[in-house]
Amino acid sequence: MWSFVLVAAGGALGACARYGVGRLVGAGVWPSATFLVNLAGGLFMGLLAGWLAARGANEGVRLFLGVGVLGGFTTFSAFSLELWLLVEKGAFGMAAGYALGSVVLAALGLGLGLFVMRSLV
Repeated sequence: MWSFVLVAAGGALGACARYGVGRLVGAGVWPSATFLVNLAGGLFMGLLAGWLAARGANEGVRLFLGVGVLGGFTTFSAFSLELWLLVEKGAFGMAAGYALGSVVLAALGLGLGLFVMRSLV
């Protein structure tokens, strides 16, 4: 149960940080807030993963910061970490498929969801 509390508390902080970046940067033609958050999330996830690997993975810290804060801030950070781990293993085809499939299929899923809801409403 404590794991869920750590993830929830971190997620709340990460979501608030994400919202704050959006408010600070504002909206425009280019989705700069989302772009900035995704880049920062990737960097922060790399820093966290490297720190946890060097210090010995602490499950509570990983859950709070990695899954919670960064997950609430941007799930792109988790995607980036998983993609990079595949690259490090030399699984380049799998990494390419994961990257392309994640982006394209998620966008298609969103389009399908919009289509369905707009047809029903």
